[in-house]
Amino acid sequence: MIEMAEIKKVYNTGNVAFEALRDIDLEIKDNEFIGIVGPSGSGKSTLMNLMGCLDTPTEGEYRLEGIRVDSLTPNQLAEIRNTKVGFVFQAFNLLPYASTFENVELPLLFAGMRGRQRKSRVIELLNRIGLGDKLANKPTELSGGEMQRVAIARALANKPKLILADEPTGNLDTKSGAEIIKIFDELWQTGHTVVVITHDQNIASHCQRIIRLKDGMIHNGNGHPLA
Repeated sequence: MIEMAEIKKVYNTGNVAFEALRDIDLEIKDNEFIGIVGPSGSGKSTLMNLMGCLDTPTEGEYRLEGIRVDSLTPNQLAEIRNTKVGFVFQAFNLLPYASTFENVELPLLFAGMRGRQRKSRVIELLNRIGLGDKLANKPTELSGGEMQRVAIARALANKPKLILADEPTGNLDTKSGAEIIKIFDELWQTGHTVVVITHDQNIASHCQRIIRLKDGMIHNGNGHPLA
């Protein structure tokens, strides 16, 4: 699913260069459940942005499902983001004035799906996450856990194989967080590749494998860089 070789990401601010990631060699197989952990500033979100084609590496090679993505055009990257990757964020990132139905429908509109198919797909997804009775509700009329479930349904709209989640339980209470973990576990069990950035040890404990980042590098459990 994911192959990264000698990835480096450098941000330039004026005359100052900040190396967010360096020497990243990483392979994630199809249908793995991966946790990415590490202290603030360790490069977790930068790594996820590269995985999801929201950003491109300064150096190195990145392949997603065998496609060399670090050299694609912006339009090609946008196509990958809309069809191959589903994103779930801590802040939900729902459109505040759109209904639950409209928020989930949005990626399908971008993909050019016809109206009847869109309606059927949205209803299918909202029923799957237990919100089939809240099609017309705005985000302000939903709980935090419900908003995150809408965000997950939106991420699944175009049937991506890869789900990337950045601190998905960070704004949720324990009960709602447990419900979100259960959904990710079900997605993994049904064939998705799930990669989660988390500080939550409960989420990390559900993952097949944990990738630890520190100072922009991958470390093993003892805190030493991986060979």
